[in-house]
Amino acid sequence: MPLCTMVLKRLFKLSRPSGRPEASLPAGRRVYAIGDVHGRLDLLDDLLAQIAQDDARRGSCETDIIMLGDLIDRGPESAGVVERLRLLASHGRRIRFLMGNHEEIFLKALGGDVQALRLLIKVGGKETALSYGITAEEYLACDFDELLILLQRKVPQSHVDFLSGFEDCIVLGDCIFVHAGLRPNLPIDEQRTSDLRWIRKEFIDSDADFGGLVIHGHNVTDEIDRRNNRIGIDTGAYASGRLTALGLEGSEQWSLVADEQAARLSA
Repeated sequence: MPLCTMVLKRLFKLSRPSGRPEASLPAGRRVYAIGDVHGRLDLLDDLLAQIAQDDARRGSCETDIIMLGDLIDRGPESAGVVERLRLLASHGRRIRFLMGNHEEIFLKALGGDVQALRLLIKVGGKETALSYGITAEEYLACDFDELLILLQRKVPQSHVDFLSGFEDCIVLGDCIFVHAGLRPNLPIDEQRTSDLRWIRKEFIDSDADFGGLVIHGHNVTDEIDRRNNRIGIDTGAYASGRLTALGLEGSEQWSLVADEQAARLSA
């Protein structure tokens, strides 16, 4: 696996902390990075529609969507999220995918690792199993070995192949896209896969220069977490009902948010 590579229409420019030069994408490129979806197909569909409108409004450009990982678990429609994005990618949409720790656990479980399945269930895998057609009665009646067999039968090979092809790090211009973060004081080409997918405190608390602006998910915050060296965009969609995208073009940055509460208020 390669290492490096509405509801409410809410659009605003992000204020930048001072202290480091502005990061920028190569000329002619535009990126929309989407935070952890965690099974919220409703919010994903809303956000993709917002992105399409925003991208068209901004004019011609080479546009990519980058999913920052953790498409699955916790929310109710993991299978639907995977299928929606798989089809978008297969139909030629410029969209790239980063491997989250939840995809890692899921793939290990599907490969026959019962301990990985136990961990998956602890971190929201029940909802994923149900989304693939395992009934609540089957789920309650199964031990872990039986549940593993059921899950292997229910998850299409096309989904396994799709998830297995996710990247771990994408570098575009001065921007570094990862799921979890980077180990401070290590160059990009020496970063461990485990850190790219799992690191938390050592990265979040660091003011190190990572060689570029790191755009990441994994660490839930109420709003976009903007620091000198990183931008975190996991706004806890599965629980908060808010899925966030960060738009980038040149040195400009803006955000789009699909917000279920705002949708209810405006209905």
